[in-house]
Amino acid sequence: MLRSILFIHRWLGVVIGFIMTIWCLSGFVMMYSDYPRLMPAEQLHGLSPLTMPSADALKRIDLPPDTALWSAKLEMLDQRPVLRIIPAIDPDKPLSGMRALPRVYDLATGKPLAPLSVEQVRHVGALFAKRLGIAGAPVAVTPIKVDQWTVQVSRNQPLYRIDFDDSARSTIYVAGSTGEVVQQTTGRERFWGWLGSVPHWLYPTILRANGPLWDQVVVWTSLTGCFLTVTGLFVGVMRLRRDRAGKLGSPYGGIWWWHHMFGLFFGVLTLTWVASGLFSMNPWGFLDSTAGFAERNRLAGHTDWADVRAALSALPSAPAGAVRLETAPLGGAIYIAATTGDGRVTRLDYQGRVTPLDEATLRKALANGPAIRSLTLLRDEDSYYYSHRYLAKLPVWRGILADEQRTRLYIDPSSGIPIQVIDRGGRNYRWLMQGLHDLDLPVLRSRPLWDIIVLPLLTMVTAVCATGTWMGFRKVKRDFLRARRRSFRLFSKLKIGS
Repeated sequence: MLRSILFIHRWLGVVIGFIMTIWCLSGFVMMYSDYPRLMPAEQLHGLSPLTMPSADALKRIDLPPDTALWSAKLEMLDQRPVLRIIPAIDPDKPLSGMRALPRVYDLATGKPLAPLSVEQVRHVGALFAKRLGIAGAPVAVTPIKVDQWTVQVSRNQPLYRIDFDDSARSTIYVAGSTGEVVQQTTGRERFWGWLGSVPHWLYPTILRANGPLWDQVVVWTSLTGCFLTVTGLFVGVMRLRRDRAGKLGSPYGGIWWWHHMFGLFFGVLTLTWVASGLFSMNPWGFLDSTAGFAERNRLAGHTDWADVRAALSALPSAPAGAVRLETAPLGGAIYIAATTGDGRVTRLDYQGRVTPLDEATLRKALANGPAIRSLTLLRDEDSYYYSHRYLAKLPVWRGILADEQRTRLYIDPSSGIPIQVIDRGGRNYRWLMQGLHDLDLPVLRSRPLWDIIVLPLLTMVTAVCATGTWMGFRKVKRDFLRARRRSFRLFSKLKIGS
């Protein structure tokens, strides 16, 4: 039995061991360079100052007054105000059915926004780039379906890639149907992306463009990697021997000894990293969570277009520096969050008056659901709301509910909008994926302590995978040469016999 397991382990190591080595090497890059993406703060910074539309313009919007809304935003597009709405979302739908694209209305006409022309796309991109600090001018506008850096935003098709002639070799991607800038990259980000996130996530466009296929490839590759690691641990323990002095050790020499020893000491860590990567795909749905949608719906209460239109019409002008007005309903009442380009938020009531969020108002909004175990204005991070790659906004209201899921809500005190909702599935994901895979643990959160711990551990796991892969390739080469010699001898005998 041991020989059969060893045979399977060696041959799996040829392919899966090679992939796991790539995962490790790209992991070094991902410690310091993530997949290129347009951050919310960058998107805000690139927006133009808002000019309020007239009440008549809002009345021209062709929406039934009782249309239930999930959100509504006023922004500028090509120097004209537009309304972006998302209809109400059913929290009982599958997660995939909740990611709705906004409907966009041109407030100059009251009609749905017409698809942008190439020249309009160029102008939108140039204005955004100027405000974002991109020094160059747009040199090319290319319509695309999807490319390496837009696989995560491909639902915004048709897309346009705008290339700039600045020193950073910047690109901006604009959705042709909505006019939104949905992605921005630089040459440096793309270079490290090819060495980091693309191989680490098995993310080449030809595979990732087919979501279901990519999902199955990653899941089954990770499962096979788990099996490879478990068999390696089993064989490693079974191959231990005692020498004449009674000391337990490895019977191997050379690279075989290194692989045996590294595998014994760091095999469990290798397994946790591969398994947690598998968990990130949520293959069996046990990490599903719709708590964010459900709790936001409950906190907001019913919101329809008539209420939103009345609240927006009550504003005589946009607050100074505002680039976005967004609905922030709470407890069935309409509020508007006015956000400036640098991220400052002012909360306005339905009559346009500045209305900071207080504890009494928040408790009242939470009262129509499970009992509140605690409600705290959190000024420091906790185990579920914290900065990792990006800064967490503080202070934040943290509400812990006395429901079966022990749901945690983190609510922006500036706007009243939930930033994060954590239920049982969210907690499991936090520890099984982020805790195990990123070693994102409270005791290791500070840097450079995290780097000092993770870099040597990742080096050792890389050594386990790389030595195993090298041994597997050498075994394949020997078996191939042996088979070729046997074939040659057999062919020679047949030739002589004839």
